[in-house]
Amino acid sequence: TKAAYKISEEYDTPVLLKMCTRVSHSQSVVEPEERVVPEPKPYKKDGDKYIMMPRQAKLRHPKVEQRTAALKLMSEKTPLNRIEKGRNNDIAIITDSTSYQYVKEIVGHRFDILKLGLIWPVSDKLLSDFCKKRDKVIIVEELDGFIEDMVRALGVECFGKEYFSMIDELSQNKVRKGLSRILQDDSFLPEIPERKASYKVPNRPPVMCAGCPHRGLFYVLGKLKLNVIGDIGCYTLGAIEPLNAIDTTICMGASVSGIHGFNKASSFTDDKKEAHTVAVIGDSTFMHTGINSLEDLAYNRSTATVMILDNSTTGMTGHQDHAATGKTLDGTEVPAISIYRICEAMNIKHIVEVDAFDTKELERVVKEETARDELSVIIVCAPCALLKGQKFPYKVRPITEKCKKCGMCLKPGCPAVKQREDGTIEIDDTLCNGCGLCVQLCNFGALEKYGI
Repeated sequence: TKAAYKISEEYDTPVLLKMCTRVSHSQSVVEPEERVVPEPKPYKKDGDKYIMMPRQAKLRHPKVEQRTAALKLMSEKTPLNRIEKGRNNDIAIITDSTSYQYVKEIVGHRFDILKLGLIWPVSDKLLSDFCKKRDKVIIVEELDGFIEDMVRALGVECFGKEYFSMIDELSQNKVRKGLSRILQDDSFLPEIPERKASYKVPNRPPVMCAGCPHRGLFYVLGKLKLNVIGDIGCYTLGAIEPLNAIDTTICMGASVSGIHGFNKASSFTDDKKEAHTVAVIGDSTFMHTGINSLEDLAYNRSTATVMILDNSTTGMTGHQDHAATGKTLDGTEVPAISIYRICEAMNIKHIVEVDAFDTKELERVVKEETARDELSVIIVCAPCALLKGQKFPYKVRPITEKCKKCGMCLKPGCPAVKQREDGTIEIDDTLCNGCGLCVQLCNFGALEKYGI
């Protein structure tokens, strides 16, 4: 990352940091260094550089090509790209990122390795010189054959994606098998056995937290068998077991624009699906990129029901505040932008706010609004269960003698509600925060809220 900033400043270019799954999901001890604070640069007017109208764009293109050529020259000398000499010079391996670690674990110092840290642009000379007079050139990279394509473009025959999959991650074993096939040699390190626990480990799929305000909503949407156009956030977990209540998830804001297109397309068929379709979007995502899509729905008089799930934070990525929370990212309190009034400003007539934990009212409101032949917005309100400062005055306890073992309280999949071997229910006090969803679903009074 530090090198990326340095290259960006020196060559006046954007630099992308290419990450892979294994690096992103790893943790390690690090050694902090002294913080480097560069001198701030005063702004200098330069219309030819910063105003990309056609004339200026044509003038900038040669400068971009010059910069690329300079970066290629730099790639020959930068320590980001290095050649590690091996005992066998007939075989050459070009690799990068975590793929390099897998290669080194398997071949050690057996072959010459070109480890690329700067992936593009790379000097043709660096690649072609490294590949000269080799019996075999092998490219090991995730996922697509990007480096392989560059090497082949130089007229170099090489082994790559035919032996190392472009599907899923690579691993030591996958790289070992690929190298064994290419070299017809099984003398590498023995295949690393998969480590398995000596006892049965239960599956632990991702679930909404105990007391999550989204759980009751998706239980209701699933119960009503609605088509649900989903969005990005914690609530995407409404798509999986046991709720199974979301049909699509594409990108931020796509639920609101998606229902617009879905309903327009449905209007050409005999099956009027808009009557039983809703879009769901979180408050943070709505403020980020849902407003413009709702504007399109409102202005074009679309028939749709949009549900804004207001849990007062950005739940999925770390509880960042947003424009509707009344706090800036540094904690400064400011007037919050009202989601309700945004909808009013778009001339939407039907806007309803409802408590996320009141499932009966939720069900009534959803039925009423989806039956309308015009646009409506339902704002489903309750704070995230993990929000800092949250105080929970209740917990839930089972009354075992009343339990009929029907399993209704298990349907929303709350991790605090568990079933004993005899079929009765127990509540995990360490997880329960008394949201009361399970109490509402029990028709026999076998669960009750109590103050703490």
